[in-house]
Amino acid sequence: MSEQDAAPAGAKPAPNNLVMRVLAALVLAPLTIAVAYAGGWLWALLVTLVSIGLFAEWLTVVGAGSAALTGAGTIVIAMMGAAVAFGGLKTSVIVGLVGGAIVTLIARGKFIWAATGFAYAAAALLASILVRKDLVNGFSALMFVLLVVWATDIGGYFAGRSIGGPKLWPRVSPKKTWSGALGGFVASLLVAVGFAACGFGKMGPLLLVSAILSVVSALGDLFESAVKRRFGVKDSSHLIPGHGGLMDRLDGFVAAILAAWIIGFLRHGVHSAGSGLMVW
Repeated sequence: MSEQDAAPAGAKPAPNNLVMRVLAALVLAPLTIAVAYAGGWLWALLVTLVSIGLFAEWLTVVGAGSAALTGAGTIVIAMMGAAVAFGGLKTSVIVGLVGGAIVTLIARGKFIWAATGFAYAAAALLASILVRKDLVNGFSALMFVLLVVWATDIGGYFAGRSIGGPKLWPRVSPKKTWSGALGGFVASLLVAVGFAACGFGKMGPLLLVSAILSVVSALGDLFESAVKRRFGVKDSSHLIPGHGGLMDRLDGFVAAILAAWIIGFLRHGVHSAGSGLMVW
C-alpha cells in the first residue's frame, strides 16, 4: 500500500497510528534485509510464509476464505517454496500448475478470484526466491527492488501530503494524488543514483530499470486498491500494526519483483536474473 494512502492531502494521520507505522517499519525493514542477506533456505522460508499469508488474505478479501480452500492453497504454496528453494524449479512449477487447478476446483463459484489470488501469491513466491538465488548479484538486485518500492511509497506519501492537488484515480483510490505519484517516481530514481554512485551498476540502465519498477509498483498498489474496493474492504487484515495486512504492505513489491525477475530472466536467464537486472 502506498504511503500516501495513509491520509488525504493536508490531513495529519492519527499520532498513535503514525507511531505504530514507524515502529513496525523499524522492526520489519531491518529483519527483512537481514534475512535477504542470509538468503538460501532462510529467505525461501520467509517468502513462503509471506506468500501463504498473501493467498489467505486474498481469499478473505474476495469472500472465499473457506478452510478447505485456504488449507489446499497453503499446502501447494509450501510445496512450491520447498521445491524451488532446493533447486527444483521445474518441480515447483508443475506443483503450482496442478495445485492451482485443484484450488480452482475447490473454489467453485469464486474460481476466477481464487485462481487469480493463487497466481498472485505463487508469482510473488517464485520471483522473490529466484531473484535472490543469483549467487553473484542476487542480494544487490533484491535490495534494489526493495529500496525502489520503499522510496516510491515514502516519496509518494510526503509529496502527496505536502503538495496535494488533483487525484490520480479517485474511483479506485480516492486519496492518491498526481503529486504523490510524481514524488514517489522521483524518489525511486534517487535509489538508482545511489546504487550507481556506489559501483553497483551503470547510471543510465539503473535509472531506466528504477523508473520501470517504480511505475509497476504504483500499478500494483492500484490493482490491490481496485480489488479491495470491488469487495468493499478497507484493509486486507490487521496483521501489521499501523499498516494493515500483507497485501496492503506488499502490493507494490509483488508487482515490482515480478517485473524485475522478467527483466533479469530475459537478459541472463532463469538462474542469473539478479545479474540480468543489475549488470548492463
